[in-house]
Amino acid sequence: MTAKDGETKNRLIKAAREEFISKGYTNASLRNICKNAGVTTGALYFFFKDKDELFGEIVSMPLFEIDRVLTEHQAFEFDTYQDSYDEEESEGPDMDVSILIVEIMFKYKQECILLLTQAAGSKYENIKDKFVSELEAGYKKMGPHLEKLNGYNKVDDYTLHYMTHMQVEAFIYLLTHSKSKEEALKELPYIVKHIRGGWFAVFKS
Repeated sequence: MTAKDGETKNRLIKAAREEFISKGYTNASLRNICKNAGVTTGALYFFFKDKDELFGEIVSMPLFEIDRVLTEHQAFEFDTYQDSYDEEESEGPDMDVSILIVEIMFKYKQECILLLTQAAGSKYENIKDKFVSELEAGYKKMGPHLEKLNGYNKVDDYTLHYMTHMQVEAFIYLLTHSKSKEEALKELPYIVKHIRGGWFAVFKS
């Protein structure tokens, strides 16, 4: 790619970011994006095969970072709690990963709001379900282990899905209702305690 090509692509990405954030995926216009970037539609299709791929260019980085943090945390939990599981001890790592997620969400605030609330019509429109499924798979892996270690009750699939879904929604609420990262981080400990309290109440019911 030449320097000129790189400059053209960057203008397209900048214009696309503004268009998608302003209108959401469905209502965003490729014609407007090209107009605001000062390029032809042919130039757009030289770099991106379609609207979905252009949208992905905007939201892929926060998605990648959140996925990485969640995957690493689930691996940590499974490796760390092979022999024993202490509820108080586990609160620290849970809080640490929650802080990381909030920091990523606010580092890419507009992109994350776009991804989580305005992606209808794109291949990312079910991204919340993706997060729920990934977390749910981890909980299903850990569940039998915790039942054996601490004598916890088995959580049925319906309850597991509901609670995981509500956990994801709690972080989306923080993102969309907090005025700043600092405000979100101030409220986060209460959110984490609420989530953990719900899980342990079900485990011990």
